[in-house]
Amino acid sequence: MIRSILVISLMVVAATASAETRVPQSQAEIGLGFAPVVRKAAPAVVNIYAKIIREGRTNSLFSDPFFQDFFGRGFGEPRQRIQNSLGSGVVLSEDGYVVSNYHVVGTATEIRVVTTDRREYSAKVVLGDKESDIAILRLEEAGELPFLHLRDSDHVEVGELALAIGNPFGVGQTVSSGIISGLARTGTATGNARGYFIQTDAAINPGNSGGALIDVNGDLIGINTSILTRSGGSNGIGFAIPANLVAEFLRQARAGNESFVSPWAGMAGQNMSADIAESLGLVIPMGVVVSDLHALSPLAEAGLRVGDVVTHVDGDEVNSPAEMKFRMVVAGVGGKSVLTRLRGEERADIEVALIRAPETPAANETTLGEDTALPGLIVSGVNPAVIVRLGLKLSQTGVVVVDPGQYGARAGLRAGDVLEVINGGKIDVPEDVVQVLTDPGRRVQVQIERGGRTISLRFRM
Repeated sequence: MIRSILVISLMVVAATASAETRVPQSQAEIGLGFAPVVRKAAPAVVNIYAKIIREGRTNSLFSDPFFQDFFGRGFGEPRQRIQNSLGSGVVLSEDGYVVSNYHVVGTATEIRVVTTDRREYSAKVVLGDKESDIAILRLEEAGELPFLHLRDSDHVEVGELALAIGNPFGVGQTVSSGIISGLARTGTATGNARGYFIQTDAAINPGNSGGALIDVNGDLIGINTSILTRSGGSNGIGFAIPANLVAEFLRQARAGNESFVSPWAGMAGQNMSADIAESLGLVIPMGVVVSDLHALSPLAEAGLRVGDVVTHVDGDEVNSPAEMKFRMVVAGVGGKSVLTRLRGEERADIEVALIRAPETPAANETTLGEDTALPGLIVSGVNPAVIVRLGLKLSQTGVVVVDPGQYGARAGLRAGDVLEVINGGKIDVPEDVVQVLTDPGRRVQVQIERGGRTISLRFRM
């Protein structure tokens, strides 16, 4: 009897020791706590302190060009102010590549990274993208850092346990637990509706941005980026950027890319609704309806037409333009994707080349000189690359404002404005702008297109 008790005791001790040195392997072990997982993953989650210089004015009244002209430029002059940003990051490699959110570090002039063992490193952004809200940092003089392995986020399932690790409100590294609440969330976490996110109910608060969302094995599922809230605190609806997109950013950063390159589809699409599905004879509303195609689109070249429905990309179901774009982005420029297309009752798989947005026709970007009415104004012809860069509509042609410059901004111009007519002269190419604005007379009238609206601007020389 004593021997049996001794054997059982030794088994309990062994099980306890094992639980302290490995991740949970069963539901029963998970119920005992997440300490082994956190112990493994937490050292790879860092605190980020960023210094951002913003332009401000001493008096908001004098930021209006009218009051500047009336009272003189001495009032309300722009002054730089320093804003400190606090966030989190995740170490992705032993040699010091770290991922965080663009809104945390993308415009920072000084970045300091602090690890859990209080080591500090200077860092710089080597690749960032505002639209995706991802920034890849490289730590200076770093080596042998603990890092997290990227999990294939396509295999994440709703209902999985998840942990969020970060530095909320600057109180120090904190862990919160929850589950994966949803997948393929689009248009809910950012106002531009171009995101693609994993949803979790693990508490995410200010300062968690850029932190890790991990599974019960300690692998990285995603990067925490935003929440839906009315109070500013967590309401259990948080969003993370999938690890597969992070992996593509890391790949491009290691390749030396200075800006993130996404495949260009040259397509506009819309979500499938029940009414559209009924009109197309579909039993189940699914897929993305092609509503427009650029003449140079690789999808058009592969045989896609307006009215076709794209249901899958590389075998993965897609139900929104953002989801379709995500699938192509993670496949990477230079490769190919297979799109499943529905046209009536015909279903076909078509191979599409993943290319950069073409630079044809030539943009001929032009900066106006001091001998013109708007010196410093930068204009460009429109091509697919310019459309992507400035967020123009797919069918846009003509000449667009790249940078209004000081005088153009005072006249009311903005980046992305399409110049249609200046002083009665139609604008077709950048050279037309230079010609018309050289000795234009005392008055200048500019007709532009902005966000689908036609606007007239008038100013005196």
